[in-house]
Amino acid sequence: MNATEQLPETDGEGYLVEPLDWTEEVAMALAHQENIQLTDAHWNAIRFMREYYVEHQVAADVRHVMKHLALTHGAESRNMIFELFPYGYVKQACKIAGMKRPRAWSTG
Repeated sequence: MNATEQLPETDGEGYLVEPLDWTEEVAMALAHQENIQLTDAHWNAIRFMREYYVEHQVAADVRHVMKHLALTHGAESRNMIFELFPYGYVKQACKIAGMKRPRAWSTG
């Protein structure tokens, strides 16, 4: 996404209003706003979250993403999500993955 392109519509907290407007370029722009340099591990989590959203029409609970990371990166990486997105799953991972801001959320 270049400087002349604008992000799709976001709410007051920076979450996409319409998750279907998400692209990988949008994710990179949102990550930049969060001061996150996306790595392969970030993309692994984000793509899983997007696939989950397409299949279930709802954002994946953090426990599903943690399980996915443990399966793909080894059991010791179970808590990797909190290293990848240090300011929180909802605050950063959901935002970068193009999810709407969850109204009520369990992080467990």
